[in-house]
Amino acid sequence: MPDPIATDTAAPLVLPDFAAVQRAAARLQGIATRTPVMTSRTADEATGARLFFKCENLQRMGAFKFRGAYNAIASLPDGVRQRGVIAFSSGNHAQGMALAGRLLGVPVTILMPLDAPEAKIAATRGYGAEVILFDRYSQDREALGRQIAGERGLSLIPPFDHPEVIAGQGTAALELIEETGPLDLLLVCLGGGGLVSGCALAAHVLSPGIRVIGVEPEAGNDAQQSLRAGHIVKIAVPKTIADGAQTAALGHYTFPLIQRDVADIVTVSDGELVETMRFFAERMKLVVEPTGCLAAAAALTAKVPVRGLRVGVIISGGNTDLASFCRLLAA
Repeated sequence: MPDPIATDTAAPLVLPDFAAVQRAAARLQGIATRTPVMTSRTADEATGARLFFKCENLQRMGAFKFRGAYNAIASLPDGVRQRGVIAFSSGNHAQGMALAGRLLGVPVTILMPLDAPEAKIAATRGYGAEVILFDRYSQDREALGRQIAGERGLSLIPPFDHPEVIAGQGTAALELIEETGPLDLLLVCLGGGGLVSGCALAAHVLSPGIRVIGVEPEAGNDAQQSLRAGHIVKIAVPKTIADGAQTAALGHYTFPLIQRDVADIVTVSDGELVETMRFFAERMKLVVEPTGCLAAAAALTAKVPVRGLRVGVIISGGNTDLASFCRLLAA
């Protein structure tokens, strides 16, 4: 059964559980891409581990976010769903929501920061969503989202702090472990915590004894601080090339799940993300955005001891415009 938790709100939240991940997998069957799990002899030799890369950069719209977005919209009651949805996102949740809305015939409005990658803004509009731009450094995206949702009668689906979003993201780990069998360790990219929370729900059931570790950028280590402090720590919007992890705080759903199910949180630098992007491009022929490299960077730079272990690594996305990609690798 889902776990109720007390919050500052009037009613306790009900955390998603593994059954919610299984329901999400059923909804996504035949809709989401069952992305490949790739290996690299070079990576294994460099780390002394057996690494299994779950390539969500090859997911529909280029990131794992499609899983949670589709599951959340599909879970809404019919009448509510048809009125439309709104979300805020720097890009990948935006594109996931836009594509899911198009597939389900639901109007989608997206709040996107002015400095989001142009390729992500263009793709979101290309999937048919209305895009409203805002300044992430001076405007509160959550407050703005709630305001517009109220004015237009839309359902607000945040990028990570939503039970059906979390359950949908967990299907990535479910598929990974179904293919690889039991793992010793699972490394997961971490921004707001939706992916690591959902993946941990699946991993602990399918691979008992596994350790799940979240990886976030050095400049934005709010989750690491929160886990160690025992409460949610909010920081200023971090400046990092990992634009998908430029979150200021964990959510009311993701924090207790991380507290319970995530063994540790480590950080990597922007420079280490660039080197990991280069590794994927040169050795595995994969285009991976900076945020998508977080988990792999932790393994490749020994931020987490992996020698002798079977390690799952979630590559979370590949949505980067070619100009930025080339500029980062040429630096």
